[in-house]
Amino acid sequence: MAIKLREEGVPIKIVYLGHRDGTAVMVHKDSGIWRTEDLRGKKVAVPNRYSNQRLLLFRSLRDRGMTFDDLELLEMPPPDMPAALYSRSVDAVTSGEPFMGQTELDGYGRVLWLTKDVWPGFISCVLAVREDVIANDRPRVQALVDGIAKSGIWIDEHMDHRMQAAQFVSKHYYNQDSRLLEFVLSKPPDRVKYTNLRVRRQDFEEIEELGKASGLLAGTAHFEDYCDESFVPPGATIERLQFEHKESTERARARGLIR
Repeated sequence: MAIKLREEGVPIKIVYLGHRDGTAVMVHKDSGIWRTEDLRGKKVAVPNRYSNQRLLLFRSLRDRGMTFDDLELLEMPPPDMPAALYSRSVDAVTSGEPFMGQTELDGYGRVLWLTKDVWPGFISCVLAVREDVIANDRPRVQALVDGIAKSGIWIDEHMDHRMQAAQFVSKHYYNQDSRLLEFVLSKPPDRVKYTNLRVRRQDFEEIEELGKASGLLAGTAHFEDYCDESFVPPGATIERLQFEHKESTERARARGLIR
């Protein structure tokens, strides 16, 4: 989506990633779908035309000599996907977490594959910033990037940190059951990764190629046009987030943020 917006003249730059992987293709547990080839003739839901999940599916199909013509592709808001899979109005769904994990945790979804197994290092989301904001308020953008980078190192450092984050985010930010967030952050532990988030040319050149091949991108915008790697340049060292004393493990446990 960010690359397409740049092609259409929207003055934005990708400055950092949100996380890697964190996407799955789910099928009903009672279905006969066990491999990508079994999706032939099936209804498969993706978030939207410009979603990375659509590119992920295109890439996986192409690797097996298939195209979108071999299945029925539907666009569906990710929050609606679990119910659609449960009712079997679609045969497979794919989106970012935690909606895929919800189908598995509730007992009717089965993982066909996780992105880490078919496209290691898959870019699930990016932080895109308007160029005028970068020019006029760079310190604030840098602080935002630093916060994502440092907290990512912290959360990937230990499973206790993941569980603490699930509790905290569930309570203060997302209207999601903490049990679901804990599941997504631990089953398996590398289902979603929050490190190695610097923008890299080779990653986006592959996305450009897939975007052109799938008919989504015109190929008129390239890495220098839509990426700004200066906020975390190659070789930069990122230190983990250091909590203030009031957010120590002991106090977090006392507040019920970790068990």
